[in-house]
Amino acid sequence: MSLTTLKEAIDHITPADREAMAQAQARWDRIAKPLGSLGLLEEAVVRAAGAMGTAEVSWSRKAVAVFCADSGAASESGLQDGPSVTAAVASAMARGEACVCRMAWSAGAEVFPVDIGMASSVEEEGILHRHVLRGTRSITQGPAMTRGDAVSAMMTGVWMAEDLLGRGFDLLAAGEMGVGSTAAAAAAAGVLLDLPPERTAGPAPGLSREGLLRRQELVARAVRVNKPNPDDPIDVLAKVGGLDIAAMTGFFLGAALHRVPVVLDGAVSCTAALAAVRLCPDAAKSMIASHRPAEPCGGILLDALGLKPFIDARMYLGEGSGAVAAMPMLDMALSIYRGMAGFDRLGIRPYEK
Repeated sequence: MSLTTLKEAIDHITPADREAMAQAQARWDRIAKPLGSLGLLEEAVVRAAGAMGTAEVSWSRKAVAVFCADSGAASESGLQDGPSVTAAVASAMARGEACVCRMAWSAGAEVFPVDIGMASSVEEEGILHRHVLRGTRSITQGPAMTRGDAVSAMMTGVWMAEDLLGRGFDLLAAGEMGVGSTAAAAAAAGVLLDLPPERTAGPAPGLSREGLLRRQELVARAVRVNKPNPDDPIDVLAKVGGLDIAAMTGFFLGAALHRVPVVLDGAVSCTAALAAVRLCPDAAKSMIASHRPAEPCGGILLDALGLKPFIDARMYLGEGSGAVAAMPMLDMALSIYRGMAGFDRLGIRPYEK
């Protein structure tokens, strides 16, 4: 189903299949172990059943799309890095040398770096060139991008989910790479959650105490200057967000549209997930939380989404690394769900709820 407009995509997203979820839960309850003893892992498989529309949950190939973009907030956020770092890490991803690539190799997943808006093109084989702009503008001077640019990035995310599904991947994840993306996410999350910068903008590598205060002031100034409408997620993304956040928002909508589970990563991806759910509440059906991000707003975003993560490892790498870290746990849960004997086969009296 290849759709051409964002409204079409949203209109075609269906609710979670409650019957499939009930059947999946009943299947868990028949497995010879204490009821609910695998906790959130059981819940993840049940959520996947609701997204897929069947209790016969399975996945064979896993992919993580990493949306790479440069933010206009980078030059003012107090960080010592710039667009050259985004380009270098994207190139490393294309060669399989980045952190997320090594983790994905262990998890049996494939990494797809996507140039959605890097400041300069990187001609490295393996990078998917889908750029909408060559970086966004400074969010303290005006909107990061136009509304049309934000929608274009979102539709690129929708199509990316469709593309990976067409390649045979049936468990997806999204991540981002870009200097300044966490500042943009802090601004967007603050508007969506109605929180001050002190609750959304946290420390970063190479950022001093003074730098953190400057970052929080940057976020506050961006919101004052642009006055994004909290009831209009597209307006929020266009004015104070980033191309990577917008693309991930579309990616999550695309996963829901095509009824495939998608694993969230850190605070930037959770910001995109919240924007997707605000646009279409049924998009939440496909989302599985991976870890509790170390950023201040990470846990708040997950709470707003009604999701609970498996991992609390104080991670804030991004790149989809937290999502990939959760994949082996999901594989183990699925192995039990699909292959473990029931009470009747082992001759054990079933537990009662």
